[in-house]
Amino acid sequence: MAATDRNLEASKVGSRLREEREKQGVSLRALARRVGVSPSLVSQIELDRVNPSVSTLYALVTELGLTMGDVFGDAAQTAPRALRLRRDDDGLVAHPDTRPVINLASGVRWERLTPRSDPDVEFLYVVYPVGAESCPQDALVTHSGREYGYVTSGTLGVRVGFDEYELGPDTSIAFDSSSPHRLWTIGGEPVHAVWVVIGRAADPRAEAVAPVEPS
Repeated sequence: MAATDRNLEASKVGSRLREEREKQGVSLRALARRVGVSPSLVSQIELDRVNPSVSTLYALVTELGLTMGDVFGDAAQTAPRALRLRRDDDGLVAHPDTRPVINLASGVRWERLTPRSDPDVEFLYVVYPVGAESCPQDALVTHSGREYGYVTSGTLGVRVGFDEYELGPDTSIAFDSSSPHRLWTIGGEPVHAVWVVIGRAADPRAEAVAPVEPS
């Protein structure tokens, strides 16, 4: 599938979120209240009619006690037979044309780089289009774990607490995810990066998004 086609895909996370919410007996309105968004937005996300922002998806996943890997689909079952029969397709390799994709608000795209969901690590290829951001400036994201990022092209702004960093190609960063943080594109070129989050599976519910006043 061409990259442009994958950019237009719905997020396809809604059914998994709705399944877990209903399993726990949580009403749509109650979940929306807990994560600080409107019930209509949660409904639209569950129906895959709206792609959530990075911060909203993190909040929903954390509140429901899921890992981010839980909401990615499994591409192996739907891959064309010719691709499934590759000699290296023994469950260890994730191919670019079949790996699971989540498209988020403002055009942010995550592609899972592990062939299957891994509860211990989130290994992602991420794309931030021009003007994209992970969350608003006055509502930074915080969750458990530790993040490692490596920018391959473009310029990525990263705020951790009250400090801001500008990451160009071949620049990397590592930080504690419990520190309020935000990512955004700087300049007129999309950002492509490899991102790893370790230890997020131990996330407590609620408190997935913590508003922080900008410096």
